[in-house]
Amino acid sequence: MQQRPMTLVEHIEASERRFPEATGAFTVLMQAIGLACKIISREVNQAGLGKLLGLAGRTNVQGEQVARLDEFANDTLVRTLTRSGSVCALGSEELAVPIRLPPAPETGHYAVVFDPLDGSSNIDVAVSVGTIFGVFRRRSPAEGLGGVEDLLQPASSLVAAGYAIYGSSTVFVYSTGLGVHGFTLDPSLGELLLSHENIRVPARGPYYSCNTGYRDRWPEDVARAVSRFEDGSRSLRYVGSLVADAHRTLLRGGIFIYPPDRSKPEGKLRLLYEAAPLAFLFEQAGGRASDGRQRITEKVPAQLHDRTPLVLGGSEDVALYESALAGDAS
Repeated sequence: MQQRPMTLVEHIEASERRFPEATGAFTVLMQAIGLACKIISREVNQAGLGKLLGLAGRTNVQGEQVARLDEFANDTLVRTLTRSGSVCALGSEELAVPIRLPPAPETGHYAVVFDPLDGSSNIDVAVSVGTIFGVFRRRSPAEGLGGVEDLLQPASSLVAAGYAIYGSSTVFVYSTGLGVHGFTLDPSLGELLLSHENIRVPARGPYYSCNTGYRDRWPEDVARAVSRFEDGSRSLRYVGSLVADAHRTLLRGGIFIYPPDRSKPEGKLRLLYEAAPLAFLFEQAGGRASDGRQRITEKVPAQLHDRTPLVLGGSEDVALYESALAGDAS
């Protein structure tokens, strides 16, 4: 008889058993994130049949139009994580300020940051979208409300990070520093089952991914660095949904580049909600993550909504981009 693949919850519980001091709070937290992603997946897949397509009629703290599914995904994560009792603070790309939660006995050990629905501008045309999250250990005093200091931490301090991609299938990818593992949702069971064990990023891949339509806006050094990948030995692949582009790069190799430009010299992607969790995953999978000059995992956010350039990929590919950006002509 064929053995059933391990579920996400079983995998997390098995990992937590490696640590005798574990209280079970982390397992509860990850169960909550997994549940929220399954709920969001259901609504994304049925959005065209309901009333969740289109815009909500407001802008978020980023100044961007909010899609109805953005609101649904954000509310789902906030409710589910708050009810878990495992978090002290929540930071969302959709919220101007963090949610600070009161203390409860033996709970509130973690702070969670998330982009509830990355790529939401693609929802109405059925392009893959996703959820990105990162988990930090609490820094504020346990007897008080969670604080901003629980969220303003570098990616090197993450205890877990991951994403869910909602496309032809729903895949949940996460790491706690013990490898990167992917789980595919079986709708008939309502379970996330292990499908991609111990993911490793190829050092050099066949693809490069960036929006070359913005070339005229790039600084000269960025244009020079991107041109290193345009020698005919690689294929251009760009979805325009960060989760989708990152997922392909993680599994197949290559490089994803979202550089600064004249209108956004500090970069466009959010350090806490997008870049930091993905950087953690890529480094855990043997790849690299950079802003072109510095490791993303070393960058300490000063504000909740700080932005950054982002380069993700195999170790050789990111090194090539960095050297070209620095002016190495070889």
